[in-house]
Amino acid sequence: MRIPFLGKRRRKDELPGPEGLAELLAECALLRSQAEREGVRHDGPASLEALDQLVPRWRDDEDTSDWLGNDAGLYLGTVIVRTVEGAAWGLRPDGQPVVRLAGGREFDVVDAGHRWAADGAPELSQWYAEVAEG
Repeated sequence: MRIPFLGKRRRKDELPGPEGLAELLAECALLRSQAEREGVRHDGPASLEALDQLVPRWRDDEDTSDWLGNDAGLYLGTVIVRTVEGAAWGLRPDGQPVVRLAGGREFDVVDAGHRWAADGAPELSQWYAEVAEG
């Protein structure tokens, strides 16, 4: 049975290349809508500080908090990949997206995003500063 609105499932060998992966991971729809509502533009490292200042209204809803944490981590990773020399997206064997730094260090940005959404600490701007320092 073919159900068109469910979309086509991708086989493992059909995963996007590095640029397609970066584009897919940069979407962050829920984070973008929350940020836009508060007047925060997604424009790189400065926007991480602005996101840190958002009133965490999402913490009352576990599903929203989880989704937002995922988006926040992916956005953090996107900023790192776009601004830190040698940083690139990678996938762990379990499918978890991570940022790999030039020195070989791997950074689990999704975990960082979930911690930020749940507790607000460490802040996204702090994670970025730590990674950017090398």
